[in-house]
Amino acid sequence: MRSSGRNNDSGRGNYRGAGGGTSQPKAGGKRDDKQQRAGRPRPEERRYDVGGTGGPGGKDERGGGKSGGSRGAAARGGAKGGPRTGAKSGPGAKGGPQRGRGQAPARPREYDAQIEERNRARHNKPQVKTPKTFGDQEGERLQKVLARAGMGSRRACEELIDQARVEVNGRIVMEQGVRVDPEKDEVKVDGLTVATQSYLFFALNKPAGVVSTMEDPDGRQCLGDYVTNRETRLFHVGRLDTETEGIILLTNHGELAHRLTHPRYGVQKTYLAAIQGPLPRDLGKQLKDGIPLEDGYARADHFRVVENTGKNYLVEVTLHEGRKHIVRRMLSEAGFPVDKLVRTSFGPIALGDQKSGWLRRMTNTEVGMLMREVEL
Repeated sequence: MRSSGRNNDSGRGNYRGAGGGTSQPKAGGKRDDKQQRAGRPRPEERRYDVGGTGGPGGKDERGGGKSGGSRGAAARGGAKGGPRTGAKSGPGAKGGPQRGRGQAPARPREYDAQIEERNRARHNKPQVKTPKTFGDQEGERLQKVLARAGMGSRRACEELIDQARVEVNGRIVMEQGVRVDPEKDEVKVDGLTVATQSYLFFALNKPAGVVSTMEDPDGRQCLGDYVTNRETRLFHVGRLDTETEGIILLTNHGELAHRLTHPRYGVQKTYLAAIQGPLPRDLGKQLKDGIPLEDGYARADHFRVVENTGKNYLVEVTLHEGRKHIVRRMLSEAGFPVDKLVRTSFGPIALGDQKSGWLRRMTNTEVGMLMREVEL
């Protein structure tokens, strides 16, 4: 009876050892440890094995060791005591704990951290600085500059280039992609200069009673009241009498404004004046020949009668001078005081049907005509 009891205890110990138990008899413990070191890795080691080496004490697969690698015979169920595919799990199943079919082994966190660190190092490499010849060229594409200047869409500006209507610094451009410097290069379309810089050009129909200054210390209505919402400082081109209506130009292009008012360029201004008749037939000849004033002779370039109703006459006077009250003084000296005066054009820019007090932005064509007028 006693020997039978010992055999039963030995059997229970062997059974628990096969299932990964923690208690074994002393007689079989050394043998099981040798088997485990030889070819049976512990479950936690098999869980983290990714296929490079065998269990503890085992050799590499390529070296032909007894362990047979991570997922060799033990993973296929061929190793003695290893997990068997499809075997039942539980306390009564042989082979102990098992992995499910097709389940990938988990990777250690240290391995994931190494992968992430290598990826960061690969993407954080300093960028290679290429020479300027391989980088962005200086300037902007011509079609982009034209489009920003209001000549149309980029596609429309490309068609202008294809039609040989665009020139840069006096040379006609035929190919696409030419780069220009908007601050230095002179760009023309159909012979008219395009304002490629950040310049502003406005035409105002000044009402009567508005002072031709940007600021008035006496608090009177002035030109600056019409452009108070502009971030860029504008200034007026020439002057109009307080009681004279009509077109006056506002811009931030200093050179253009200077040339438009300089006597050397002789930019013509046209006025409509309401006077009382009857008028002599030679009034136009008198004005063209010159009217003597206290500061010298004043001459008109053109004169014509626009409208006549009884004694009321509406006459048109064109001259290139810009002296103060020049039209009023000329007609008054000729014997015909002016009742009302309106400037209808400044050079090539006409007032048209623009209402009194309205401010409009000039078109690129108008700006080009103005610049051509003063050789810009």
